[in-house]
Amino acid sequence: MADKAPCTGLAFYDLDGTLVSSNVVTQYVWFMRNQPSHLRAAFKLGKLILLVPFLIALDWYSRHVFNVVFYREYRGLSESCLRASAQAMFDAMMRNAIYPGAKELVESDRRAGYRAVLVTGSLDFAVEPVVRYLGFDEVVANTLEWENGAATGALRPPIIAGDEKVKAMLRLCGKYNVETMQCKAYSDSLSDLPMLEAVGQPAAANPDSRLRRIASARGWPVLNLKEATHVHHSD
Repeated sequence: MADKAPCTGLAFYDLDGTLVSSNVVTQYVWFMRNQPSHLRAAFKLGKLILLVPFLIALDWYSRHVFNVVFYREYRGLSESCLRASAQAMFDAMMRNAIYPGAKELVESDRRAGYRAVLVTGSLDFAVEPVVRYLGFDEVVANTLEWENGAATGALRPPIIAGDEKVKAMLRLCGKYNVETMQCKAYSDSLSDLPMLEAVGQPAAANPDSRLRRIASARGWPVLNLKEATHVHHSD
């Protein structure tokens, strides 16, 4: 794909809750349940259950900090095993978790001349099958740090959340020589408010109550991708 290629604009999509009902936690649980070492998997899943209330509070406080803490749970897991099982996870779980209106939305934007960009806090290898299935042109995702074939528990910077999503979006706007006002963005969560505010055409997709209130106040479209035909309206 050539740099600076002309296009109508860029359309940026969050993943979890926006296009799919799954999230980084359900992805992790699937990987653990399909680990070759059942003892290690049982230990890690038990630990995760104990962490759930803390992780919920952390996510409410800061998505960036949540990512830093949550992805530590991948420490020690085999890179080759994780990468090799990503397609199986998609086939078993994520394909059915994609909202009925998601593919229609992405295809509609692409037909209108927009380059479709997935901007997600999920891990790069975990979303590769989703990228292929939905036909994204670009993907911005978190990347684990690997050492001797295993995850260290750290993320390689930048950590994709909040303002870092916006920085990635701006880099891509520069790459394709488009203004942010020509671009679209979709998310379900208030944590992605900076992402929505950065473009000329923001939309709240399956929004949480806090984002719904803001979308209503600002007259942003509200989309229901949980149905086969997504609904555009302002509350």
